[in-house]
Amino acid sequence: MKFEVTEINYGDIMQGKQSDPEAVRTFKFTNTGNEPLIISNAKGSCGCTVPSYPKDPILPGKTANIEVRYDIARLGPFQKSVTITTNEANPTHTLQIKGKINPKPSEESVPASGSGFGG
Repeated sequence: MKFEVTEINYGDIMQGKQSDPEAVRTFKFTNTGNEPLIISNAKGSCGCTVPSYPKDPILPGKTANIEVRYDIARLGPFQKSVTITTNEANPTHTLQIKGKINPKPSEESVPASGSGFGG
């Protein structure tokens, strides 16, 4: 199993919901072995880091993705890991995510769209 990258930096992003597309990052990998690759588990270092991974075997030479969703409702810097367990001779891999969640601008900074009075 060979990953294109094992660490992804979210950079500075705006606070949001865990369902926002901005919350997800994708790790692409290739099965570099001679046997089908089976991922038996992917576990985040905390409940705020949720990985999803292929449940079917990945054939030799084929690529697939592991998606990691971080709870971007939390403010401040973060650095989390995801541990992947496979059927390889060295069965574990560690992926890293990091970044900083900045607060949303306050509602007061958004200009009103009208006075609300009819004419």
